[in-house]
Amino acid sequence: MNDATLANTGAVVIIGAGLAGWTLAREIRARDPARSVSIICGDAGDFYSKPMLSNALAQGKSAAQLIQTPASAQATKLDVHLRSHVWVEAIDAANHVVQTTGGEVPFGQLVLALGADPVRLPIPGVGHALSVNSWDDYAAFRAKLDAFTNARVAIIGGGLIGSEFANDLALAGHAVSVIDPGQWPVSQLIDAQQGLGLATALGQLGVAFHWGDVVASIEQASDAGAHRVRLASGQEIEADLVLSAVGLRPRTALAELAGLHVQRGVVVNGFGQTSHPDVWALGDCAAYASASAKAAEPRPLPFVLPIMGAAKAIAASLTGTPTAISFGPMKVRVKTPAFPVSVDAV
Repeated sequence: MNDATLANTGAVVIIGAGLAGWTLAREIRARDPARSVSIICGDAGDFYSKPMLSNALAQGKSAAQLIQTPASAQATKLDVHLRSHVWVEAIDAANHVVQTTGGEVPFGQLVLALGADPVRLPIPGVGHALSVNSWDDYAAFRAKLDAFTNARVAIIGGGLIGSEFANDLALAGHAVSVIDPGQWPVSQLIDAQQGLGLATALGQLGVAFHWGDVVASIEQASDAGAHRVRLASGQEIEADLVLSAVGLRPRTALAELAGLHVQRGVVVNGFGQTSHPDVWALGDCAAYASASAKAAEPRPLPFVLPIMGAAKAIAASLTGTPTAISFGPMKVRVKTPAFPVSVDAV
């Protein structure tokens, strides 16, 4: 089927080849073997588990070993037209066209599975810090880390991802320092009792915490690549690598340019539709109105289980069975083997 006929056949175009995009493609294919499905992504599109990035060292896996299915094999298995290393420049929702660096792509239904970007704090020298939000990011991080037998790693942020990386790096023998303005790890999700238990367990692995403090600047301290991390308190930390893990911000720029409703994310209704009925959003970029009865406004749910549930419901709706997205109780497991913690995601 060529591009000229896509917009008139109900063809589904998905922007993004992360867990959300590939899961949706799989769910659609399970319900409709004949539906035309395309995925557009700026990277290679390989299928991997993003949550495994923060515990790969403990599992003895290299960056390459984290790829579960190469993009070409995944596309063949699901009968998906994959457009990898192609960037979307604009969405013309009224005319059902996506403008990309590889030309125009018509669509019947468009799904935004754009993900989120790491938050980068306005710290002098923050360019010296690495962030890990994709396989490509992790491969770059590991290439630098593997140059050391026992690296000194400063982690900015003691939330979910920062704590998971702290545990993984410490188990591998690296010297880890964590800087966070809070008073215990993962403070946005777990209570003080759990947090202090986690901090104690990580401390026993050698993780040094700097609570109630923030990074004031990052400087390259030597020609060998070491860095000096200056804290607001006046303390200084010498580090071979600096990892920024202070949260994620949903990717909304394309949606805003297309005139879609954006509020903390791309706002979707109870079925996953955006403010345009033929454009949907899923995963880290979406702000779900149905996320919680207690929520005052639509909010993102940057966890695996909500992605899986939303993908299943959206696939049903796209293949002829309108299905509301339902978020029941969901547990998020903090991957800190030193002190395992589970918390409610919704």
